Amino acid sequence: MRIPLLWLVSCFVMAISAPSLNAATEQDTASQTQRPNIVLLLADDLGFSDLASYGSEISTPALDTLARRGVRFSNFHVAANCAPTRAMLMTGVNNHRAGVGNIIEMIPDEFRESPAYQGTLSTDTVTIATLLRDAGYHTYMAGKWHLGHSPETLPSARGFDRTTALADSGADNWEQKPYLPIYEQANWFADGERFNLPDDFYSSRFLVDKIIEFIDSNPSSEAPFFAYLPFQAVHIPVQAPQSFIDRYKGVYDDGWEVLRTKRYEAAQALGLVPENSAMEPMASTESWQNLEPETKRYQAKRMEVYAAMVEAMDFHTGRLIQHLKNTGHYENTIFIFASDNGSEGSGAGVEPAPANNLMLSLMDYNDDYETLGLKGSYGTIGPNFASAAASPLGYYKFYVGEGGLRVPLIIAGEPLNLSDPNSIIDAFSYATDIVPTILQLTGVPQPNGRYNSREVEPIVGRSMVPLLQGQAERIYGDDDAIGYELNGHRALFLGDHKIVYNRPPIGDGIWHLYNIATDPGETQDLREQQPQRFARMQALYEQFVVEHGVLPVAEDFDPQQVMLARLVRDRFGGYLIALVCVVVALVAFGFYRRRRLRTR
Repeated sequence: MRIPLLWLVSCFVMAISAPSLNAATEQDTASQTQRPNIVLLLADDLGFSDLASYGSEISTPALDTLARRGVRFSNFHVAANCAPTRAMLMTGVNNHRAGVGNIIEMIPDEFRESPAYQGTLSTDTVTIATLLRDAGYHTYMAGKWHLGHSPETLPSARGFDRTTALADSGADNWEQKPYLPIYEQANWFADGERFNLPDDFYSSRFLVDKIIEFIDSNPSSEAPFFAYLPFQAVHIPVQAPQSFIDRYKGVYDDGWEVLRTKRYEAAQALGLVPENSAMEPMASTESWQNLEPETKRYQAKRMEVYAAMVEAMDFHTGRLIQHLKNTGHYENTIFIFASDNGSEGSGAGVEPAPANNLMLSLMDYNDDYETLGLKGSYGTIGPNFASAAASPLGYYKFYVGEGGLRVPLIIAGEPLNLSDPNSIIDAFSYATDIVPTILQLTGVPQPNGRYNSREVEPIVGRSMVPLLQGQAERIYGDDDAIGYELNGHRALFLGDHKIVYNRPPIGDGIWHLYNIATDPGETQDLREQQPQRFARMQALYEQFVVEHGVLPVAEDFDPQQVMLARLVRDRFGGYLIALVCVVVALVAFGFYRRRRLRTR
């Protein structure tokens, strides 16, 4: 693929003189003779430093090869949980405007009348799959959707030719089994119809097999394809084949504090964060040194399984890449890899949590040491190792610190004609930028507020092609504000700066101001030093709230209670009966858990 010189010149002028303008007039940059295939790979709950190319000790050779051939982004941001990010990745529209202010499982009933809190992808948006399909692309998807269960909201109705989709927020990786009691079953669909998983199912292997099957289903077609592969890895339950788990025996015996520091130093050495940037311990992190030897052994095993799940995802990604090489598609394919949010800190810490014990009992799971990660087990890494997965950033999933919002992004492929492969782009970028980037790379025009004679939400993201081609240092100017909200946690980006408010109990309930270009660990609060900037950004955040229909939550709002209430109402048929069941189960399982811990 070659980029027309006239377009490069005009793009450069626009980047210098008017960075705030929407790139609605961008020219077709794709080859007129052979448009590139696009493979969009999405990990689930992968932390900023979970890939070797981002400072990890985990073996990820397939993705690291893409990083060496392509570019890594060190300042790419998404939402703090899954469905809002997926809405933006599919539409280029802010998640509140796209109807997904939160995952549907956490939206209070009183919010459901708001168009910003439907929890399903708005019909007022047009997906990247629709745009590419209508432009002559084959469109395929295999993996987690989480943007609707009904026939009109499944991916088969939103532009994909072939689909195998998990509609829920997650599910078991070994069998067709829900991972939370709020679901009666694991809701899998194939081309819009309910689907039963095979007996030999393992999520990463199965999803890659399906994408390969879809790509191979049109052997005589010369049309390019768009393949969307949203993995279940490494969403809870954390599960992996034993052969991968064995590779990490003893790797995490020094604990989460040492691991967080090692990854911090590796990220500095790689140039992913400034050498003089600082890192602080998370308030939710417990002391590894104070743990008993058997407790350390068990906690280390949790992270061993997590690392194995990451490597298994990478291994099966490598199978897909090799298949594209074998079938002649590789040289004309652009790969985009990202995570939907930061690392997952849910699940018990060191001490068993009664709610976690109840869930294991209700779902017929176990968390025994010997079988952790295997079929029937339920693994998490909890808040302690999640802090290491997010290193050197602060916070993790569900919070708006950088550890919840800043994730890996790799873009690679021969059609990019990169002048500087294996480089790092430190310009700020956002989840909404993926769609306009793909459109520019494929030569498909943006809908610009109308599509097929109807009004649609306009794409608000910016194409990253000028960054990829080295024709611009940034795509957002100092006046381009991007706001974000989740469950009352709030943030706004403006230039190199960010204001952030994380609610208790993990957050302090106070607004802060940081320069995240020089201080990605958010260690130096500039609020008192720069009061004018702080006041301006707060005003811009309030403007964002009005324009995007953000609703306030009560001071004591707890999204976990929303999920519990839905479980009680929908699964148990009444609050009183369910309350009795919960109390009895908690007491009974608490005795069982303590007895099992004494004998572990």
